Amino acid sequence: MAVMDTVVALVEGAVQGKRGRGSRRGTISWKGIPFAAPPVGEKRWHAPEPVTPWPGTLECFDYGPAPVQEKLFTARASGRFQPRSEDCLTLNVFAPTTESVTPRPVMVFNYGGAYILGGTSTPIYDGSYLARSRDVIVVTVNYRFGPFGFLDLSDYSTPERRFDSNVGLRDMIAGLEWVQRNIGAFGGDPDRVTVFGESAGGSAVLTLLSTPAAQGLFSRAISQSPAPELIVSKENAQIFADEFVRLVADPTRRRGPERTEEPLDPADVARIVDGTSAHELLRIGNKLLGFARAANLSNPMPFAPTVDGEYLPQTPLDAARDGNTLPVPTIIGNNKDEGELFARFWDIMPDAAQALVGVDDPEIKMELELLYPGERDQVRMSADATFWEPTIRFAGYHSETAPTYVYRYDYAPAVLNATGIGATHATELLAVFGIYRDPIGVGLAAAGSWGSTKRITATMQSNWTWFARKGVPSPAWPAYRKDDRRVMILDDPSRVVRDPDGARRAAWERVHVPAAVLVEATR
Repeated sequence: MAVMDTVVALVEGAVQGKRGRGSRRGTISWKGIPFAAPPVGEKRWHAPEPVTPWPGTLECFDYGPAPVQEKLFTARASGRFQPRSEDCLTLNVFAPTTESVTPRPVMVFNYGGAYILGGTSTPIYDGSYLARSRDVIVVTVNYRFGPFGFLDLSDYSTPERRFDSNVGLRDMIAGLEWVQRNIGAFGGDPDRVTVFGESAGGSAVLTLLSTPAAQGLFSRAISQSPAPELIVSKENAQIFADEFVRLVADPTRRRGPERTEEPLDPADVARIVDGTSAHELLRIGNKLLGFARAANLSNPMPFAPTVDGEYLPQTPLDAARDGNTLPVPTIIGNNKDEGELFARFWDIMPDAAQALVGVDDPEIKMELELLYPGERDQVRMSADATFWEPTIRFAGYHSETAPTYVYRYDYAPAVLNATGIGATHATELLAVFGIYRDPIGVGLAAAGSWGSTKRITATMQSNWTWFARKGVPSPAWPAYRKDDRRVMILDDPSRVVRDPDGARRAAWERVHVPAAVLVEATR
């Protein structure tokens, strides 16, 4: 079989990649390919613009800079961090070394990080193992986040200074457009593109399914552990933008926006934000996170896609309910112990009491409290309210538009089970990307779980890539429908269960779905 050349001619210019060595032997990677012009200077808060073609051959041997964030979150190894820059719109392609007779399926990954951190250089997102073991093309895409990607300043636009909404979401779509233009040069099939992501990346997949501009750019979707309600209303986006600019102008500011405050002048806004360094904008963004938590708004996170009525017309849940999501086959699911990561290491989820805010019916509230009786159940209640319940709701809606496959990921290696962390948030990524055989994951496998980690990796990669090829994950995995609610429990071994945790699902459904609709559904 012919061997691929490391030099590939793209629409924008030629790129040279590197052949993998050691455990990555049998692959080629092209890293740090620019897919849009640098969003710097007055292109801050602009939709991504076409990259300037380059002469000659661009060496794409290492990842591009990470988006602007705290240095801690850019670690690549002990004491080694990825450089950070606003000039971050690059992507990476991982492919098998050999050429294929027919075009290979393409899997495009969006990372997680609550829309405030992340980057493709994070070691767990190395696409080499998945590409080689399952004969697919893997693409990982950098996108802007935090104030640089999801602060909506569009109300302050003037003819002289434009601010676009949802630029982080537009980055993802620009990455998918690049795939349509160029993936054939790597042996990929532009008609079989699967977009997948985890956590905020999984939420982004649901948002892409709800974004008209994404029509035709992908043919399958996989959403891993999304928080479907991680979204910002236009009204709250205006509050966050106003407070952010006032904080930039006066970093000592101690109070939030008041009705008596004078409206901001758009010309002043442009002068203030354009004259501020990226480091300072990041610092102010961190202060805005604190403001959002204290402001008691319906959207507690200020940085997420904004329902602006134009680029993003509806929330993903509303779009799915109304039949307006793209008719794309979708895998969607959560991890059994989703909340343990946050309870132990990253306190950003609402606690159990906050999860019940808005449950006005005392009977339903009591029912939910009885369904989560133990101390650890309080962690699960919080995670269910944030991740699982809205995910199941989205799946039920979207299943009426396109085939939908629901999973619960139950597998955990022995060491994570022993600590009580279990199958927590993001642990399925170790299996999807084949990281249990990489130095960063091998310790978990070697501690009594060598065989089971090999089997769960095969299970996850087989389901994910067969779905990328055929649009169905497995003959043994039935589609989800609201009349039977069959869910694949991904474990060692896997099994199909009808409506797992059905009592909890039904109780949450009574919170969010009008009683008249529930009565009609039971007829």
